[in-house]
Amino acid sequence: MSRDQACNPGRPQMWQLLATACWILLLAPLYGCHKKGSTTNPEAHMNISQVISYWGYPYENYDVVTKDGYVLGIYRIPHGRGCPRTDPRPVVYLQHGLVASASNWICNLPNNSLAFLLADTGYDVWMGNSRGNTWSRKHLKFSPKSPEFWAFSVDEMAKYDLPATIDFIVEKTGQERLFYVGHSQGTTIAFIAFSTNPELAKRIKIFFALAPVITVKYTHSPLRKLTNLSRKGVKSRLDVYMAQSPAGTSVQNMLHWAQAVHSGLFQAFDWGNPYQNMLHFQQFTPPLYNVTKMEVPTAMWSGGHDIVADPRDIESLLPNITRLIYYKCIPHYNHVDFYLGQDVTQEIYQDLIRMMEDYC
Repeated sequence: MSRDQACNPGRPQMWQLLATACWILLLAPLYGCHKKGSTTNPEAHMNISQVISYWGYPYENYDVVTKDGYVLGIYRIPHGRGCPRTDPRPVVYLQHGLVASASNWICNLPNNSLAFLLADTGYDVWMGNSRGNTWSRKHLKFSPKSPEFWAFSVDEMAKYDLPATIDFIVEKTGQERLFYVGHSQGTTIAFIAFSTNPELAKRIKIFFALAPVITVKYTHSPLRKLTNLSRKGVKSRLDVYMAQSPAGTSVQNMLHWAQAVHSGLFQAFDWGNPYQNMLHFQQFTPPLYNVTKMEVPTAMWSGGHDIVADPRDIESLLPNITRLIYYKCIPHYNHVDFYLGQDVTQEIYQDLIRMMEDYC
């Protein structure tokens, strides 16, 4: 497939419809039960800044410009609802997954949302948005209506988005190193970046990987399987979740994931022919990403019922993590329970914060 075909401006709409259909299948079976006799949560009608303010937290938002011209919207919760500490607060960066946004980290109640918990515990919390999503749909040169804008996948997110964002945070806070938390594609971006960019990897104290994804050899079709979401994980917050997702991505990124399903490999985007691959990679086939080259201390959590980060893919990943410091499989967890689950604080966040505290 040629680049022009992969980036046809009509195709993003098709994949956005597919992504929307996935989320409807994921959450809509609960919507009818939730709707009866319930009232709408006010956050369902708010943007990210408004949600943060609604719960009484301070916020800052910034635009980060990447080397290839994308303008990324990022958010900061500098401290919790109490009085801010005067000493420098350790920095934590949170990166969302596929067709999602920074809203993932604040969509539950404050005692169950990682961004709020971290802020209240004493951390300087930053939340990123990948290129092409609702909050990062600007470019210095290209319009979102142009095919050139959508010519990206996780390759570019790892090569440009993550370094630009982390460099900005380091400059703004004056702290050279930070904690990184990623969910799903947020871990994929990190695995690529930290294994190919050693200087960036040195800035990471600990990489916390929730539902990590590098290979998707055993993943199931989302249209067929996403209704397996654990039902106790949403209930009364459903209107908030539905209002914030999906946040969008490019056709090329979806094609990249489709290629990964077919190949079973952790590999850069295949541009469709040897000539195009040679232009981009100086070789006829897309290069493989080697996770064993990543030297960042890594803590991982996976789900026994995760149909995206399948347990068999996780089993293949584990031996390749050079500095695995912690691993836990939560048998009843599906892919979105890692930020929507009502027991996520007990199952994950308490241990995650404890590891940060021990490091500090």
